[in-house]
Amino acid sequence: MGKITNALKKAAEDRIDRFDKISRIKEHEQLVVKKIGNSKVDQRIVSYFDPKALITEQYKILRTNVLSINKSKPPKLLVVTSALHSEGKTLTALNLAMVIAQSTQKPKVLLIDADLRRGRVEKYLGVNQKIGLTEILTDKAQPTDALFNIDVENLTFVASGAIPPNPAELLNSDRMKKFLTLMKNKFDHILIDTPPVISVTDAGIIGAQSDGVLMIIQAGRTQRGIVKRATELLHQAHSKVLGHVLTNIEYHLPEYIYRYL
Repeated sequence: MGKITNALKKAAEDRIDRFDKISRIKEHEQLVVKKIGNSKVDQRIVSYFDPKALITEQYKILRTNVLSINKSKPPKLLVVTSALHSEGKTLTALNLAMVIAQSTQKPKVLLIDADLRRGRVEKYLGVNQKIGLTEILTDKAQPTDALFNIDVENLTFVASGAIPPNPAELLNSDRMKKFLTLMKNKFDHILIDTPPVISVTDAGIIGAQSDGVLMIIQAGRTQRGIVKRATELLHQAHSKVLGHVLTNIEYHLPEYIYRYL
């Protein structure tokens, strides 16, 4: 009788465990997004403050160019990276995500901060969101715990979270692949901000899982050879480079000098 009792007890525990997993899946399907109020968005995210500004128009041109690469199947999962630090990749990713969300079609857009070494999306949005991608990939949180938005319709964010000891391994894990698959089923466009290419392998890892990579380059700073080397590294990682975006460009109109991107 003891063996039968133990077997019944184990079966009951397995059934409860299955119910728990099913409830988690259903929770994922709902994708409840937490709204964070009183955010202090960085003024350099111009598309947030003024959708009609001249600088915002430049991001709209970038949006059109990117989404028109393949009109029958526009890129759904897009990686934004740079060759070196401080070239404007995160600000570009944020502004681009904003203008895509502002499209007349009102697509559902997700921006993931996958820079697990130096994530800055949370800082630029002026919010306090400690649960992020690291917590999802280390099984310390569910995706619904990390998803949040501010007051931009159809635009959702995932912060980077805590700095882990093994960023590249986490980004190359099965858990990351499953997370991206889940998100692709829920959002029309996903932008992923990754670390610079020259210093670490992270961008290549994520780039290989994406529809394409945008390389951000700061004009007058990044040398041509460095850009070429970064592009080669992405190609070696089987990432498709869609194009290069120059930041810190100045152009002249009568009586004004406009700096964009």
